[in-house]
Amino acid sequence: MNNLKESAQRVQEKLLELGHTNKVIELSDSTRTAQEAADAIGCEVAQIAKSIIFRLKSSNKPLLIIASGINRINEKQIAKQLNEKLGKADADFVREYTGFVIGGVPPVGHKENVITLIDEDLFQYNTIWAAAGHPKAVFQLTPDELVKMTKGKVVSVK
Repeated sequence: MNNLKESAQRVQEKLLELGHTNKVIELSDSTRTAQEAADAIGCEVAQIAKSIIFRLKSSNKPLLIIASGINRINEKQIAKQLNEKLGKADADFVREYTGFVIGGVPPVGHKENVITLIDEDLFQYNTIWAAAGHPKAVFQLTPDELVKMTKGKVVSVK
């Protein structure tokens, strides 16, 4: 049994609770950015499912967008889709709503339910990698598993 950091262990437990056998691993190198994660894992940057938290301005609630590591999120387009203005989420906001630090926000295991959008471009790959609660922790999954885990809506994010 490997000793995961507490935040990574919470993600591992959540995955098991949701009925998934994906294994959280901790790497010796940082996976804080999509490029760092791809380098540490040995995959394409596009296979990194980066979790970005935004603040919905009218409700002050979080929005999670899980995007391919190479894609820049088109905030105006997302705002139009949701009919809601998006604001930046600072580190305190991210920790308050998810329980995780920026750079380690996983797609599951947040303190409360978070509206989730998933980048359709992730579906080009059989396997993708997501953060697992800590800037050095990740887990491998399929795009379909990501949808099941998060109950997220697949959209174009660019």
